Amino acid sequence: MKRRVAIITGGASGIGKATSLKLSSEGYDLALFDADNERLTETLQELTHHHTQHIGCCIDVSSDVEVQRAVNEVAEHFGHIDAVFANAGVNGTFAPIENLTAADWNHTMQTNHKSAFLITKYTIPYLKKTQGAIVYTSSVNGTRNFNNVGASIYSSSKAAQVAFMKMAALELGSYGIRVNAVCPGAIQTNIHERTDHKSEQLKKVTAPVEFPNGPHVLTNGAAPAEKVADVVSFLFSEQSAHISGTDIYVDGADSLLY
Repeated sequence: MKRRVAIITGGASGIGKATSLKLSSEGYDLALFDADNERLTETLQELTHHHTQHIGCCIDVSSDVEVQRAVNEVAEHFGHIDAVFANAGVNGTFAPIENLTAADWNHTMQTNHKSAFLITKYTIPYLKKTQGAIVYTSSVNGTRNFNNVGASIYSSSKAAQVAFMKMAALELGSYGIRVNAVCPGAIQTNIHERTDHKSEQLKKVTAPVEFPNGPHVLTNGAAPAEKVADVVSFLFSEQSAHISGTDIYVDGADSLLY
């Protein structure tokens, strides 16, 4: 039986890696796109424990040329594409708006939002043939929460992903392609390593909030990335066959509290 093929951007760490391990254990063949070649190699090595095929592409996911080439290589290698997890992202620069630069804006928006557009654009011809599915990693920030002072670019990019997802769901539904988004809250990932800069000026605009029992409803801290991977797996499965255009919050109800 032909195995399903999934592309995961940012697939070598955090939520991307957890989803890679989850889907591989379920029998998916995988193509991981990531900018960190060392992490990509390590993750591909871990996936060898599963009896499926895996390839890695070390690329800049905001590059039109590199994404198009990588997608075509995946299609040529596996013969088809069934699922796309547009997960790559950075925190970027956290600073008051007046201290941000155009370069700060472009870097975060290109990595988070432009990359989602590109991977969608270039996989559509293949997803039409398989009536596949797309999932984007958005966030509670910019969609339900707006209290992360200094994260205006990051939040804007995540809000844009949800808007783009809903437009894509309507446009691609006639081809049988389902499009959804996950909006994680506090998750144990290494995205903090991709925070370019936290400005000292944030102290001037931050409004401190204290929670007497801690800020988390279901857990005592950030949840493991596997919690998000489980939802992504569900959205790629037949159990979600009538779900499209939906943003699912994976935050243990935290965003209802603050």
